[in-house]
Amino acid sequence: MSSLLCRWYQSMLGCLRCFEGIAPLLLRIFLAPMLIKAGYGKLQLGAENVGFLDRLMADPNVVAWFGDPDWGLGLPMPDLLAALAGWTEFLGGWLLLFGLLTRLISIPLMLMMIVAATTAHWSNGWHALPEAKLTVPWEWRADLIEEGLDRKSRAVSILKEHGNYDYLTSAGSFTVLKNGIEFSATYFIMLLSLLFTGGGRFTSLDYWLCRSCSRKE
Repeated sequence: MSSLLCRWYQSMLGCLRCFEGIAPLLLRIFLAPMLIKAGYGKLQLGAENVGFLDRLMADPNVVAWFGDPDWGLGLPMPDLLAALAGWTEFLGGWLLLFGLLTRLISIPLMLMMIVAATTAHWSNGWHALPEAKLTVPWEWRADLIEEGLDRKSRAVSILKEHGNYDYLTSAGSFTVLKNGIEFSATYFIMLLSLLFTGGGRFTSLDYWLCRSCSRKE
């Protein structure tokens, strides 16, 4: 009985290996648009009346946010770091979309998630939204959840009194962003998975390029 079960299990694993590229593909499709959009927003690729070289640089507002120590991140060399962040996200997103150099590009993207979590989100705790009634044990800013809910309640009261609340919430309920590291940590874990799995069997350019090179050898 045990040997029969083992054979059945091995047979099932063999069938699943044919589809093991689907999970990395879905991770890449999920991450790529978010990264491309974030990178594009940091750059001046679509700006008007801007020279070619200036288009390669980061948007001045983004540079100011990177460098300002009071209301921004307070990072050194904000021009350079903002441009590097923008291009890493923009080009990295396209590489992930096609599954090209997946493992390689995952490394700088993970570093970016670490920087984002530690500089822009760490002081806000774990949760990204304040609606988390049951906080995780590692939520170190549970106080912000109560503050966020209180601000949400006040904002809803103002909107109901002075605005068309039903219209304003017809596409989704109103919330106040807590802006913790939850999303950055989630993206980091997804990229870490791609670092170990690669772009995916049958579903990435990496796979077909490696297969082509193996045949030539």
